[in-house]
Amino acid sequence: MKRFRRLLPALLLALSSAPLPAHADEVGCVTTTWKLIGANHKICVDAFSDPRVPGVTCHVSQARTGGVKGSLGLAQDPSQFSLACRQTGPITLPAKLPRDEVVFSEDTSLLFKETRIVRMWDEAHRTLVYLAISRKIIEGAPANAISTVPVMPWGVTRSADGS
Repeated sequence: MKRFRRLLPALLLALSSAPLPAHADEVGCVTTTWKLIGANHKICVDAFSDPRVPGVTCHVSQARTGGVKGSLGLAQDPSQFSLACRQTGPITLPAKLPRDEVVFSEDTSLLFKETRIVRMWDEAHRTLVYLAISRKIIEGAPANAISTVPVMPWGVTRSADGS
């Protein structure tokens, strides 16, 4: 117990300095199945900016279960999603970018399932790779989507002859 008390301040400092996954803003939803009782089944699109790499915005679409269970927050959303990430401004890479890092996470069931987006750095090709996966605590899910953003100068114009 004494050892834990000595380690607690360092642990709290490490957790407080670690970047949190991004918060997404809902862009909109489209109904896919009308339900007589409860919310409709739908596909929703959310947007978020990479919390550690300014200049990158991702959009993720996810299936959301409706009906009575969906309205009460008890439904498990299917592992169906799509991901698109693009350069939306000058990209500034941090001095020490982890090889991979969770940049977005959202629960898709009450307790046991989440959609997670992990950023990976492909240094050889100077490309940010964003991988969306569905995670289940008890068993994994093979559903995934990928998007890449090459790190290139922003706003550089070329003449008509290509120079």
